[in-house]
Amino acid sequence: MLIKTKSNILSSEITDRAVFESRREFIKTATALSAGFMLPSPGQAATGKYADAPVGPYSAKLQVTDREDVANYTNYYEFSTNKTDSTVLAKALKTAPWTVEVTGEVEKPGVYNLEDILKDNPVQERIYRFRCVEAWSMVVPWIGFPLGDMLKRFKPTSKAKFVEFTTLNNPEIMVGQRSGVLDWPYVEGLRIDEAMHPLTMMVTGMYGDELPNQNGAPLRLIVPWKYGFKSIKAIVKIRFMETMPETAWHKSAPGEYGFYANVNPEVPHPRWSQSRERVLGGSIFTPKRETEKFNGYGEEVAALYSGMDLKQYF
Repeated sequence: MLIKTKSNILSSEITDRAVFESRREFIKTATALSAGFMLPSPGQAATGKYADAPVGPYSAKLQVTDREDVANYTNYYEFSTNKTDSTVLAKALKTAPWTVEVTGEVEKPGVYNLEDILKDNPVQERIYRFRCVEAWSMVVPWIGFPLGDMLKRFKPTSKAKFVEFTTLNNPEIMVGQRSGVLDWPYVEGLRIDEAMHPLTMMVTGMYGDELPNQNGAPLRLIVPWKYGFKSIKAIVKIRFMETMPETAWHKSAPGEYGFYANVNPEVPHPRWSQSRERVLGGSIFTPKRETEKFNGYGEEVAALYSGMDLKQYF
């Protein structure tokens, strides 16, 4: 299959890369001045751990959502069902040291240190659309690496048809796990070809810096053509499976949250339409955006679902 690198993006949405870079430098400058810091002189390293990360393929030329909006409006039920509380509650989570256990249908199982994973997988920046199942959206400059590059190093066997991901289970710190809102720990999964697709990212940062705790630090998934609940946070376990894993939201409400969860304006949620979305950061007067099938990435991923009834396999 030929995979193209151009997303299906409306010309009216495109923002020149230079505009985004100028905006990012302006934000850095304004932040430094407000804090009373001395700005680096020309030639000095820019601020932020990943400020010099190269722009990767598939990065869309879209105007990004303000960083403060992305960092302070999150669905992270391990801490709270309130979208703003996790910004404070997640600060208590220690993200170093961090390990990922790899099990299942794979030749190289084991427990891998995050530092070793990052050493073997150079990061890049990709600007992606992000669409929540709740009909709101944002555009984020993620920092990470293709998930498939990482998974290949574990040498999955021919029996590996699916990949299951599990979030940290620590109710002492992740206080939302003391509730029964979901069956903890949080579990998500992908078909192996979805996991290996070059658009799928394992993310360690955003906006040129490390990933904030409330956004899934230190390691989260981003699958830009699927609803946001598929992009599991704080990953501690990866299991290669022959059968489809039972995922958290599908287990909780199978009639509302399907395993595939591909963004599809033609398939409404049982309680609301998915045809339009509220763009994060706008005012009450900002018109909603028309939702695109596969979140605008259909040119790259539609072939994965050739012959499938996407209303049945939602």
